[in-house]
Amino acid sequence: MSDYLITFLGIYFLCLFKFIAGPLLGIAAGYGLWEIVVVTVSGMMTSVLFFTFLGEWFKKNWSGFTKKEKKKFTRRTRGIIKVWQKFGVFGIAFLTPVILTPIGGTVVLTSFGIKKRKIILSMLISGLFWSIIMGISIEKLLEIPLFKNLWT
Repeated sequence: MSDYLITFLGIYFLCLFKFIAGPLLGIAAGYGLWEIVVVTVSGMMTSVLFFTFLGEWFKKNWSGFTKKEKKKFTRRTRGIIKVWQKFGVFGIAFLTPVILTPIGGTVVLTSFGIKKRKIILSMLISGLFWSIIMGISIEKLLEIPLFKNLWT
């Protein structure tokens, strides 16, 4: 396998769990903006699709593995509920790449009983938006002489 494909698959795999890995590692690998967008969004959307379609099963069966009762209203869950009440599906999807993980955002939306199609569409729009914004921002940030000298 070529180095390019191995690098692409490595970044893709990390994007399954952490969105920011795509733009950061894409820039480090010398990818252009559209390569960064493709690898980041494809990794995120793989997680979204997986957990959207298997989310109900995980929700039902995961409770059997956990013995300890967890607090239902933590600081984090209260924050998620506030975002949900103010902005709905698109608010959660918008915050997923920067605050939550692709898995976390999908699980939250699945637990609220949102239709699969709406979850996938909102996460796709959010992923495209944030991957473009982060890719451009990191490129511009590295044009600043201080950071350019540190990078090379």
